[in-house]
Amino acid sequence: MTTAEVMPTDSSLQGVQDIWLISREYDGLAGVGGVKDVCRQLAETLVEHGGRTVQVVLPAYGFIDIRGQGFSPLPMPENAQQNAVFFVDMHYPSEERRERITVWSKRIKGVAVYLLQGERFSEKNNVYTYTSQDEELTPWQQQGTGHYDYFAMNILLQKGALDLMLLLDRKPDIIHCHDGHAAVLPAMMRENPGYRIFFRNTGAVVTIHNAGQGYHQEVADRYFARTITGLPVSVIRQAMLNDCFDPFMAAADYALMNTVSENYGRELQQSSEDARTGWLGHSLLERGIELSGITNGINPEDFNPSRADSLGIEAPFNPRKGELDGKRICKVAMLTQCSGSGLSEWQLVQQFGTLSPGSSLPLFTFIGRLTTQKGVDVLLGAVREFRSPMQLLILGAGDSELEEELITLTEDTNRAGSVCFLKGYDQALATRIYAAGDFFLIPSLYEPCGLTDYIAQLLGNLPIVHHVGGLVKVLDSTTGFCYEEHSAAVLAETMQLAIALYNDPGDALEKMQQAAVERIYNHHGWPQVMDDYLRLYAEAKECSSYPQT
Repeated sequence: MTTAEVMPTDSSLQGVQDIWLISREYDGLAGVGGVKDVCRQLAETLVEHGGRTVQVVLPAYGFIDIRGQGFSPLPMPENAQQNAVFFVDMHYPSEERRERITVWSKRIKGVAVYLLQGERFSEKNNVYTYTSQDEELTPWQQQGTGHYDYFAMNILLQKGALDLMLLLDRKPDIIHCHDGHAAVLPAMMRENPGYRIFFRNTGAVVTIHNAGQGYHQEVADRYFARTITGLPVSVIRQAMLNDCFDPFMAAADYALMNTVSENYGRELQQSSEDARTGWLGHSLLERGIELSGITNGINPEDFNPSRADSLGIEAPFNPRKGELDGKRICKVAMLTQCSGSGLSEWQLVQQFGTLSPGSSLPLFTFIGRLTTQKGVDVLLGAVREFRSPMQLLILGAGDSELEEELITLTEDTNRAGSVCFLKGYDQALATRIYAAGDFFLIPSLYEPCGLTDYIAQLLGNLPIVHHVGGLVKVLDSTTGFCYEEHSAAVLAETMQLAIALYNDPGDALEKMQQAAVERIYNHHGWPQVMDDYLRLYAEAKECSSYPQT
């Protein structure tokens, strides 16, 4: 959908009041990446600072304790004694199917959150992949592999959300669809007879959180895509990319589309970096679709280290005011626990290697998925050739080969007491590592936006980033360190610059920490980002009244 002639006005901004977010993730309920944070924080900001009415719809996965989380069955609008239950058409090429949905609801910080409970969702023990528990029961459901019915899950969520709005007689001003998991909704809303008239004045926005291959939620069987979505053959044909039905391509004619940073949008449509997406960005551009770029924000107070108890860190500190005694306490505590004496204390991770307690060396940290996309291969190469004294603490899990290489690195006797790998993930532990670290490594091959740089900066942990995608928001030698060439040698050189800053006898390190936090508060808070989304919503709302071709 192009918007060259449609620009939002103050009155059109006020015309966007009822907003629905459709997502597979929501922080505090279900999530594995940045999508969960964006959805929750944007939703809550739209309520608190924007005064909007906001609803979120996501699946009721099997691992969610629905009643324990405080959700209640949603009553039918016309009968408070009867719970909201309905059936969604989910036809397969070989059979007509309908799947039962029960709706659960709860208001969280002003946001109405709806969980769609159905057998297809309830049998899942993880958001996107099978677990070891699944593999034990069904050997072909190998741990870490994606759900075989991922596309049907996505369509059930999207149709279920639209049917819920019909049931409640709600005609939103905007439906905001997050990633490929929800990107078919605008096309179904405009093309399927059951929805077309009801939602004729509803605008749609699709946010591409990650356009990398493997994130599109595409399906090769176009006949299956046709039957389960109910879309016309012509729409299916228009949505093909690399011989697959691609949800992002399906959204092109029916929604405004954006990415999660301005620079990532430019890379997708103006550079060869788009090859990593299967040329999605350029294909959209050929259709006349220009991707807006809205850099994700963060709620700084969620990671304010002066509130040590709520964050679960050992002592309070405040990089914004240069009060860092507490940060040194956090570092000593982490080094001590990783020294070997605290091995039995870990509940959710497995420790390999140790760190030296009481060390005055700089502590480099990494938290994230262990994949080549996150640059872990480059990180390994940089550490192998690094000669200056330092300590390295890594928390994460992922590619089994990279995990083995990290374990081998910790077993190198020349690095005894200087490299520690905590295999697995623990959110509370991650926060403590952010608070303990001096420098935070983000050597990503590509990065749509990145939230870890924000969190690290707020906790006085200066980021060292590959200057791509959304990571360009880190200002070199001002709020962190940046490098251009994606190589182990250049990363090692940049780490050496960080060590030089650490060893500077003046207050340069503290000034950079302070500048990093100040920039987040002044430029990257969600209230500022919300204004950009409201303008995009207003454009999409204006476009909704135009005839669809």
